[in-house]
Amino acid sequence: MAYYKPRKGNDEEPRIQRARLPKGKEAIGIIEQRYGGNKMNVSCLDGKNRNCRVPGRLKRKLWLRPNDIVIIEPWELDDSKGDVIFKYNKNQVIWLRKNNYLETEKTEF
Repeated sequence: MAYYKPRKGNDEEPRIQRARLPKGKEAIGIIEQRYGGNKMNVSCLDGKNRNCRVPGRLKRKLWLRPNDIVIIEPWELDDSKGDVIFKYNKNQVIWLRKNNYLETEKTEF
């Protein structure tokens, strides 16, 4: 007979929280395709598609899939490339849509 221990806080609805916003040259983007390793194609809200990578310090912390919403930082020398520095969770994506930071006609989730 298996013993079941209920988790704390399971009965609560996920609360909507404020999300981190891009600063300076950073941009919000949607992961289009993973290429393997730490490289991926990201469609940014500024209208550009960038070939992005996950920096080594975040490689084990960020688990990314297609259609995830991320913040990228473009490279100084080549604007068509960038680094993924932050991934939004589901509650933060809801907050971004509610406050008109993301287009609502695209369905990512």
